[in-house]
Amino acid sequence: MDISNASRFLQSYNRIESQLKLLHGAKAAMNFTDLVKKCSDQDITVRRYAAELIDYGKLRNAIVHRTSGSADETVIAVPCDDVVQNMEYIEALLCCPPRLIDAIKVKKIASVFADKPVLSAVEAFRENKQKTLIVYDHGTMIGVINCYGLYAEIERRILDNSDLHAFFTQTECRAIVHSSDMEKYCILSQDTTVFDVFVAFENRKDLVAVIVTENGVFGEKVLSIVTPSDFPRINRFLETYNAKPF
Repeated sequence: MDISNASRFLQSYNRIESQLKLLHGAKAAMNFTDLVKKCSDQDITVRRYAAELIDYGKLRNAIVHRTSGSADETVIAVPCDDVVQNMEYIEALLCCPPRLIDAIKVKKIASVFADKPVLSAVEAFRENKQKTLIVYDHGTMIGVINCYGLYAEIERRILDNSDLHAFFTQTECRAIVHSSDMEKYCILSQDTTVFDVFVAFENRKDLVAVIVTENGVFGEKVLSIVTPSDFPRINRFLETYNAKPF
């Protein structure tokens, strides 16, 4: 009997079990099903594949047999190709999850210089059709200008009967950058996984976007900005891993 599929399945199973134990800090003797259920509360990937993992845990027990009093296990069943491949896909997602930067690549970021007039921000919004501009001061990110925040600035000046022409042409962009605006953004590093991004939006309903920098540090050059509009593209990327779409 060709047991290569059984060997591949068991290798993936053992790696997944080890990863789950690391994730949960579980005791060596914890039941696999219980381990999956515990980790479902901690990891979005485990949660998405919990049903399959629990089924595969039962399948693992059907594949091997241990004689009473013996430490050796004997293969008594062989899983089909589809099951083995799916098990290996789940292993890849858990043990080597795809990075966000690989899914969306580095893309053009709409930005403006802090010492430029507000009109340049308006022009950048028009040209790039994005809702967020990164503001740089001599190469350092100092914050963002959100289009809705700009609307609020305009409204306030209209209500105050301020000179809008002067506002757009003489006020520097740095003057409308507010630290409070960053509260609706999350900064993550380029090594962030695609699942970390989904978790960020899941945990914070008011999140406007995830800003990606090299080390996830405020002030660094921005490599990408991820919004829910990017989810379809990320899901298409995940299809190469046979992963469930979000």
